[in-house]
Amino acid sequence: MISLASRGQDQEYNCQPPHTYAMEEDTDVMSHKEGLNGLSHECKPVEDVTNGHSNHKPVMNGLIIGHNNKDHTNGSAPLRTLPISALKQNGLLQTLAAGGDQPKPAADNEELEKARQEWEAVESVQPVISEDSTPTPLISFNEALQYFQTTDLGDLLKNIQPTIRRTGLAAITHFLFGPPRLHRDLLEERDLVFAIAQCPVDNSQPVHMRVLQTIYKRLVGSKLDCPRYGVHWETIGFQGTDPATDLRGTGFLGLMHSLYFVMDPEMLPLARDIYKLSQHPTQNFPFSVMSINMTRIALQVLREEALSKECNRRQQVVGVLNEFYVATYLHLYQLWKTQQKTIADSGFVLKEVELFAKKNPKQMLRRLEVFLKEKRAGGIPRGTSPDPQAQQPSPGLGERGERGARGGHGSKGKEMHFTGVCDLPPDMEGEARLI
Repeated sequence: MISLASRGQDQEYNCQPPHTYAMEEDTDVMSHKEGLNGLSHECKPVEDVTNGHSNHKPVMNGLIIGHNNKDHTNGSAPLRTLPISALKQNGLLQTLAAGGDQPKPAADNEELEKARQEWEAVESVQPVISEDSTPTPLISFNEALQYFQTTDLGDLLKNIQPTIRRTGLAAITHFLFGPPRLHRDLLEERDLVFAIAQCPVDNSQPVHMRVLQTIYKRLVGSKLDCPRYGVHWETIGFQGTDPATDLRGTGFLGLMHSLYFVMDPEMLPLARDIYKLSQHPTQNFPFSVMSINMTRIALQVLREEALSKECNRRQQVVGVLNEFYVATYLHLYQLWKTQQKTIADSGFVLKEVELFAKKNPKQMLRRLEVFLKEKRAGGIPRGTSPDPQAQQPSPGLGERGERGARGGHGSKGKEMHFTGVCDLPPDMEGEARLI
């Protein structure tokens, strides 16, 4: 009998009789080939010649390794039926792990090398803020407003409260001595404002997401999109990782006013000045939360009909409300900066701004007009530069407001410039605080 230890040559003859296989069944691997009906094949070298082609089968430690990884005992027994210890002793696992001695095709080597380089590159890839490889385009205020004008807001319109409900002597006094009523042809525009204020942020609406992205990118000067949720929203003054949770009392109007602020080319320098102050080491405050409070104040002044006279004069509601929002934020900014206010003073400052805005709406608008006129007279404000991304300016104070009035058409035909407003819960009305 020929033992396994004596079979180390590359070629050998399988001359073991059939009955020997039964006697040596505990041998790790046998190279005996048994024919049909128990008859043995003719002894010949492992390297056969079939149809004129070499069918060389390498032998490792006495084990024949075929292309199908089969032991040729009985012609078809699979190699995986052998004990793992037998594979280890015969070096088969090491051979398979090492890839064998056969040279790899050039194409396979190239693919492996390419895969290796790509895998190594994964470790060097930096996390990106963008959720999409293609940044979403900026959206103008007018485009966002048009979305709401063409959306069915019937269910929201049922719940609006566009004016203060007065009864008894208060109703009589307001009728006799209060501000004029809003013109009938402006009621639809006013109601649209309050309906938008009822709208929550909808992640499935591309316009809503573009508004958020535009506000963020314009304030921080980024060209890349940011994730829907994350601490980056705190950078621009929201209280947490989701801006939608801060819109209590103003709905989507809070975002629309911010959008107007950063997309109007004449207002943007002021917006960035206020944002810069909000990042001050000692005078810092949450920019977006404060902005929402300015929207809340503007909405309340509109509800109390203190803006009706100016809306009637200019024959628009949205444009007047937008600029009143900016005028309110300007008033707070000047108080905060000149009087060295800090976040500890926010409650007192907000109350002061709200009382002044309600009593002096015309003066508030006039102050904004003078401020912008001085900026124009002085050229480009310090620290700012021409902005090629800015959209066309919205109708505003001064000559911009007069352009809207000269158009001679009502709310349906003219450009509207405002955004989502929501009714304030009864317990929030009149309160001055950071939301």
